[in-house]
Amino acid sequence: MFTAVVFDMDGVIFDTEKLYRRFYMQEGLSRGVPEDVMTRACEAVAGGTKFDNKPRFEAIVGRNIEYLSFRDRVMENFEDYVTTYGVELKDGVVETLDYLKSKNIKIALATSTMESRARKYLKTDNMDTYFDKLIFGDMVEHSKPDPDIYLKACKALDEEPENAIAVEDSINGIVSAGRAGMYPVMVVDLIPPNDTIREYAKQIYYNMRELMKLI
Repeated sequence: MFTAVVFDMDGVIFDTEKLYRRFYMQEGLSRGVPEDVMTRACEAVAGGTKFDNKPRFEAIVGRNIEYLSFRDRVMENFEDYVTTYGVELKDGVVETLDYLKSKNIKIALATSTMESRARKYLKTDNMDTYFDKLIFGDMVEHSKPDPDIYLKACKALDEEPENAIAVEDSINGIVSAGRAGMYPVMVVDLIPPNDTIREYAKQIYYNMRELMKLI
């Protein structure tokens, strides 16, 4: 039934969303933003590019906090951490990708992360070698939740969206895949399933290995 799988990166391939969340929360609390407000802001920006996230973040946080300068500080702390400790793979990722390869399933990456940063992370354990196509945030005009990045990934794979699974962990990502006409699967990371996710996601899993049930 399915001939392709397209993966998000942060929180799906790499266990990096917890790091973004840590440093977002740290910076927000240092500026007096309540924890519950920062949690909502983190969920709103997950999966998007910095330019699309600017109005989302500022609408929730307010307090005259300018998002791009806020994010710059977050990313400084994030990059310092990654430079020292590297990035970790999510549980079950290698096993699942090996399985897809054994079934001759086409595999792509569709991440809102900019190409220069994403390629650096993808060198971890030679993860870039698993993907037939790589689509980055600076390759499309509109980021998730718009469908552009997933439509571009399907076109690059020469596959119709209805024949492709999209694997996501964020609200923006699940909506993006659904709007692209794909089969969205949520593998839960930090963001719990909400009504929007349940509307768009065809499956909700708690471990990547469960994806193998569909192939």
